[in-house]
Amino acid sequence: MSENDKSLIELEENEAIGEVKIADEVVATIAALAATEVPGVASLSGNPSNEMLGKLGMKNLNRGVRVSVEEGHVSVDLTLIMKYGYSIPQVSVKVQDKVKETIDNMTGLSVLDVNIKIAGVELEDEA
Repeated sequence: MSENDKSLIELEENEAIGEVKIADEVVATIAALAATEVPGVASLSGNPSNEMLGKLGMKNLNRGVRVSVEEGHVSVDLTLIMKYGYSIPQVSVKVQDKVKETIDNMTGLSVLDVNIKIAGVELEDEA
């Protein structure tokens, strides 16, 4: 890969057809979306809640996600805001499973680990 491609993950290369490269940001976005689908996750740290995403657009969805790739293996670090009333250990395991499965299904990359840091708890608004 060239110097400009250092943030790209190269999948299998087939000389007859071409190559497939996935930007690190794409893997981070996949991880972010998968994590926020799990009940009990309010948002990623620094990101708006899912309801706000439609209004604000999808920019900066990767804040709160760090992806490192070495030799086709991915490590993911997520910083989450939890919803009040949910079990942090139970939700964390579900997030780890969901992120691992989604990255594997969408990219074919092997996920080594999904590390989670809980940065806060979101209380329900009383209306």
